[in-house]
Amino acid sequence: MHLAGKVYIMKNIKHPRPAESNLPDTAMDQANNSNTRGGKKGCARLIAPQNLPENLRPRSRLLREGPAALSDRELLSILLNTGVKGKNVSLLADELRERLDANKNIPSVEDLSEMIGIGETKACSIVAMLEFGRRRWGCRTVRIKNASDIFPLIRHYADCRQERFISVSLNGAHEVLAIRVVTVGLVNRSIIHPREVFADVIADRASAICVAHNHPSGILKPSDQDDDVTVRLMKAARLLGISFLDHLIFSETDYYSYRAAGKLD
Repeated sequence: MHLAGKVYIMKNIKHPRPAESNLPDTAMDQANNSNTRGGKKGCARLIAPQNLPENLRPRSRLLREGPAALSDRELLSILLNTGVKGKNVSLLADELRERLDANKNIPSVEDLSEMIGIGETKACSIVAMLEFGRRRWGCRTVRIKNASDIFPLIRHYADCRQERFISVSLNGAHEVLAIRVVTVGLVNRSIIHPREVFADVIADRASAICVAHNHPSGILKPSDQDDDVTVRLMKAARLLGISFLDHLIFSETDYYSYRAAGKLD
């Protein structure tokens, strides 16, 4: 694969599954486990951290295992600290994550407060955290050489119940400019339109793009719709003069790379 005068070889590298644990990873896992009937998951109300065993509470897990081991929901639960009337902190964290995924930019304090019904103080804390994280640990210095470089940047979306279609904008040196959730829902040609994918990529003045989406089922084999979307995005990128580097389908432990599979030739 020739990109910017260099040759990159992409390999579909399998990532080992983390060691098995007898304990659920999140409050949602425990809630779902207790609401399973006939092999199907019921509609579980997320358990508030204070109602979980001590060793399963987000703060305990953070102290014991470090922040990387926690889900987005658990991290947000720690940051929010408490819920609001009618919503415990786990429910609030889940709703906050959904709202943040649906917004391409950091929301204002007013918008965030209105979106999930939190007070101005909590909203200020969230917005300040997001902006500080963007400034301090933005991923601009990450250079993408192959699919294994993309996977760690998007892996945290793997536990979402709905598919997230994600775009990764890169500059001419293949350094990451921005990572965005383009849509939430099934990946098909009616939802994933090139104009939605490339609008922000063009605004970023990006030279290249990678796209990815999670399969909540854990099955990484691409569907006919996945193939169709990939072809359409490749054609659009070619017209715009933007390099289409890869399309990843990923789960929590592994991924499928269209580039490594030879399907972008």
